[in-house]
Amino acid sequence: MSLLILFLVSVFLSGAEADDPYRYFTWTVTYGPITPLGVPQQGILINGQFPGPLLECVTNDNLIINVVNYLDEPLLLTWNGIKQRKNSWQDGVLGTNCPIPPRRNYTYKFQTKDQIGSYTYFPTTGMQRAAGGFGALNVHQRPQIPVPYPKPTGDFSVLVGDWYKSGHKALQRTLDSGSPLPFPDGLLINGAQKPSTFNGDQGKTYLFRISNVGLQSSINFRIQSHKMKLVEVEGSHTLQNIYDSLDVHVGQSLSVLVTLDQAPKDYYIVASTRFSGRRILTSTGVLHYSDPKSPVSGPLPAGPAFGLHWSMKQSRTFRWNLTASAARPNPQGSYHYGNITRSRSIKLQNSAPVIAGKQRYAVNGVSFVVPSTPLKLADNFHIAGVFTWDSLPTATTEKAGAEPPITATPVVRFQLHDFVEIVFQNTENSMQTWHLDGYDFWVVG
Repeated sequence: MSLLILFLVSVFLSGAEADDPYRYFTWTVTYGPITPLGVPQQGILINGQFPGPLLECVTNDNLIINVVNYLDEPLLLTWNGIKQRKNSWQDGVLGTNCPIPPRRNYTYKFQTKDQIGSYTYFPTTGMQRAAGGFGALNVHQRPQIPVPYPKPTGDFSVLVGDWYKSGHKALQRTLDSGSPLPFPDGLLINGAQKPSTFNGDQGKTYLFRISNVGLQSSINFRIQSHKMKLVEVEGSHTLQNIYDSLDVHVGQSLSVLVTLDQAPKDYYIVASTRFSGRRILTSTGVLHYSDPKSPVSGPLPAGPAFGLHWSMKQSRTFRWNLTASAARPNPQGSYHYGNITRSRSIKLQNSAPVIAGKQRYAVNGVSFVVPSTPLKLADNFHIAGVFTWDSLPTATTEKAGAEPPITATPVVRFQLHDFVEIVFQNTENSMQTWHLDGYDFWVVG
């Protein structure tokens, strides 16, 4: 009997030790003065910080984040790239979440289940992303799960994005007047145009987590006299190619290893806008060797001489490392490439129509109207008249150009475990970025 009791106690204790950790945060969101381009303006701060706090966690951690909204308008935060498995109401986007009213709070509860990588968070209501409220979200691997590269000496989060001197409410009024957004006023690295400094030791290797947190500008990132080894894109390990510079598009995050293998001095870190014609915005930082012999010198390293075609060719070199360990040692289910049966194929074409005097954006000729009742609530409680099932034409994009654009609240239905092929068509004269929130996806063409 004593042996049985001892065995039961040991089982209970081992089960308790296996619980995934919980991390608790309280974030107070306020307006506050910021001067990222040297001009005083009102920004969105989290716990008084711009950009917001660095959120560090480990695979399978449970995050409990109490967000208190002291803005004068509703607020939502999304956790970009975090899979909300059967948990979409924590995703922080209008339609699935009720926004947090002024002077109220909401507690986000989600798990970084089976994920490793570099991500970001940002506000999703109105034009608030143009005022701040964004930050880095890094998910580290558990000790028992190796990553396919040696442990770096340190890592740096690098948030790059275009920025406007106009406030986010002024930008909203621009769209409401029927005009598109103007050209940005500057480019920021970690919330500032003045150079950020990243310190390291000669001969050591560091991980740079680079995210584009801007509104519309793709950027090119490079470090003077140093090579970058790409090891992760959007939480997926990649084949480790070497690059002189990398294009990073809006919403995208990637990680590179940089070895400080040059003479001990300071070197330029450069970010510049892409595909913007002759108007190129540039922001710089400094890679600082400990005990440097001289400050930064020489011309800034030049960006790519070629445009869209060059960038597309580079993106095709980003390949998934299929031999690397995943976030969990024994993933449930595996699929042989070429043998996955597509459940459905849909086509999505973006457009930018002016409807009723306002600049709007549409998919297949339909501009989405956010309902006052969140979609999840309407679906759960069978509330009629909030949205329409499967009214968006997805089999062909001909309707998008043949008929006048309309406003509506369509919802497209899929079945659990469907494999869906999505074909994007961009007929606009500018680069487009699509956000497939909370899902696994693979670029196949």
